[in-house]
Amino acid sequence: MDKMIEEKFPQFQQALKDELEEKAQVKTIREGELLMKTGQYFRSVLLIVSGLIKVYREDEEGNEFFIYYLQPGQACALSMICATRQQASELMAKAVTETEVVMVPLELMDEWMTKYKSWYYYVLESYRSRFNELLTTIDHIAFRNMDDRLVFYLKRQQETLKTDVLTINNTEVAQELNSSREVISRLMKKLADKGMVRLLKTQQVQILRLDID
Repeated sequence: MDKMIEEKFPQFQQALKDELEEKAQVKTIREGELLMKTGQYFRSVLLIVSGLIKVYREDEEGNEFFIYYLQPGQACALSMICATRQQASELMAKAVTETEVVMVPLELMDEWMTKYKSWYYYVLESYRSRFNELLTTIDHIAFRNMDDRLVFYLKRQQETLKTDVLTINNTEVAQELNSSREVISRLMKKLADKGMVRLLKTQQVQILRLDID
């Protein structure tokens, strides 16, 4: 574990890295496995060392609304907040790909906030980054039409997965954007007609150009 901590969290003080090595645990999450459920209480804080995690809301009918991704080097700020305040989660999270996480015992959170400046600043930066991502998502919901929201979604997928060829399920995209499969299919065709994407074989889209800020 020492090597992965050094690689993904180089900003941590050596003493903090040593404690992580000694007291934290590494867990492998299978693709599609849930890490976090609505109503769940946390016993540890999650640091991402490999893979990709999707954080989202789910309504009573099982419809999903995408919020943001967690990537290597990042932490689940929600698990930090809920764990320290002993509150249940109001969000869901699942592994998009096989993912490794470092699980930090809950009782170390407060101790490390005063003991290690690098941990203190890391926690604050995690809160800030996740809050900014949430604001970006809200802005697109409130101020953009569905065409722009779909382009924003595709750009985020492209940047996060670091590929121009995406495997897209229009039904899942519709759930995450709170739309319908028919609308998403029509808008995908519209983007293809404009030369912004190329629709490849079943459920694959090649990104050509996405001109939205």
